Amino acid sequence: MALRPQFSLINSEFNEFLFASVGEEKTGLQLTVLSALTRLDLDPWAEAARLSELPKEAASRVLGAAIALLPHGDWKAADLPLIAARLVTSLPKRGAPRLQSPQTEYVLGNTKSGIALWFLCVALAFASIFAMWHLQADPAREAAPATVSSTQR
Repeated sequence: MALRPQFSLINSEFNEFLFASVGEEKTGLQLTVLSALTRLDLDPWAEAARLSELPKEAASRVLGAAIALLPHGDWKAADLPLIAARLVTSLPKRGAPRLQSPQTEYVLGNTKSGIALWFLCVALAFASIFAMWHLQADPAREAAPATVSSTQR
C-alpha cells in the first residue's frame, strides 16, 4: 500500500536541508538537521520554512544558535558558524515558489474526503443509537416480577 501524499516526504522542498548532516555524534552516528530540530522540540518542516524566509546570514545565525543547544558531537563551538552556513545553503531560495510541508498538507487535508469522513462518522453514530434503541428490551416487561397468583395454583 502506497503512502498518502501527506505522509510522503518526496515532495518536500526541504529534504536536502533536513537530511543534511550536522556532524557526527559521540556515538559515531551522523546527526541530521531533521533529528537535531526534533530533539530541540521544533517542527523540522516549519523551522525549515521559517529559516528559508530569512536572509542567509540571519538563518545561519539562528541555526548555529540552535545547534549550540545540542549535546556536543564531533563539532566544536568555533565550527558552528561554518556548519550552519553550509546547511543553510541547502535551503530553498528565498521567495521561490514553495510546496506545502507534509504537516500543512495534512492539516489542510482534502476537503471532499474530510466532509465525507465527517458524514460517515455521523451516520455511524446514528446507526449505533438506533441499534441500541431498537434492540433494547421493553422496560415494562422486565419490571413486572414473575409471580404466581393464587388463582393460577
